Amino acid sequence: MSATATDTTFEPLRPRLFGIAYRMLGVRADAEDVVQEAWLRWQAADTASLQSAQAWLVTVTTRLAIDRLRAAKVEREAYVGWWLPEPLVEVDERTPEAAAELAGDLSVAFLHLLERLAPEERAAFLLRQVFDYDYPEIAGILDKSEAAVRQSVHRAAERVKAGRPRFQVPAGTHLRLLEKFVLAARTGERSAIRALLDENAQAIGDGGGKVPSVPRGLQGADRVTNLYWAHSIKYGPRMDYRIATINGEPGLLRYVDGQLESAQAVVTDGARIMSIFVVRNPDKLVNIGR
Repeated sequence: MSATATDTTFEPLRPRLFGIAYRMLGVRADAEDVVQEAWLRWQAADTASLQSAQAWLVTVTTRLAIDRLRAAKVEREAYVGWWLPEPLVEVDERTPEAAAELAGDLSVAFLHLLERLAPEERAAFLLRQVFDYDYPEIAGILDKSEAAVRQSVHRAAERVKAGRPRFQVPAGTHLRLLEKFVLAARTGERSAIRALLDENAQAIGDGGGKVPSVPRGLQGADRVTNLYWAHSIKYGPRMDYRIATINGEPGLLRYVDGQLESAQAVVTDGARIMSIFVVRNPDKLVNIGR
């Protein structure tokens, strides 16, 4: 098969491959590297003999992502504080990230929960629950028995379900709540901030040991309120918030002196803010522009 033919076959599948790799790894560059390696293997393969190009490419991409995640797990064990995924911000419909968003849940909160899973367990869960592959297909991709795959997906679903929000909030409702929160956070009015937080609200920060963060997280509305109040006192008019789309959901970008300081993914039940995931590690903000 010619290079042009392989391009024509591969490119329409790139968004799905990126979607799998990013959900597996939580890092844009790593996901892009996996897709690029899949592309190189695709070019070298005897594609004319394949029954399904998509099945072959999904299998290669998934196995590459599993291998890379195994190595990443070792690194993340030594990571300073919480490890959160690199946020995808203000996704354009022409990019692979957009298709990844449309394929299923891409939220930072969801990817954070997936960190609980072993690499092959995570792959089986994503292929079944997000990308809607049948169990026999997943068994072929992972080179495991169908019974083993079913067990992995069931076990993973139970672990993820325990920490997953039980409500779906319309984007407009989410956005209006964030607008109120931005106003309160800018002014530093404690009562206004507190009123928008659930009693058991939590804030989880990722500074990667490179910038200050909340290494163990904060639990409780009062503690989270004090954090945002303290920022308003410390930075005053030097600080600005902008609402942005973060991993497919309304979130916040916070700037200090015109420089991006954090990307904040916000989980809400529609009435109050339940969780805020604050990515401050500069390595994970480098791809986000003003």
